[in-house]
Amino acid sequence: MEHHVRPAGLPPTHNYSHAVSFTGTMVVVSGQVPLDGDGRLVGADDAAEQTRQVFRNLQAALTAAGCDLSHVVKLTVFLVNMGDLADFRRVRDELIDPARPPASSLVQVSGLVHPDFRIEVEAIAARP
Repeated sequence: MEHHVRPAGLPPTHNYSHAVSFTGTMVVVSGQVPLDGDGRLVGADDAAEQTRQVFRNLQAALTAAGCDLSHVVKLTVFLVNMGDLADFRRVRDELIDPARPPASSLVQVSGLVHPDFRIEVEAIAARP
């Protein structure tokens, strides 16, 4: 069971919740990067395609742990370029139910582990 909180008096959100309470088993997913199953970079100069690959990787990890993207209660997003934020939001909103948005943090970083990575995302999910 989850409870998504957007209390009065806090700033408006862009499809995230200020807090999410939940019951169940917590699943923590390491930061996922835009590499496919063979370790190849996906979307070298395309933030939206890199984001799609990151979410494919998140989904695969969650599935292996017995849940899926609908169980995500918290995302932490690392972007190298804040100009990629609109692409991230668009892809995220295609994949995450806007009626049940997870809590979220966004951090701009000077770089990620590989110089061609534009995004990395880690997640916390609640397995029923």
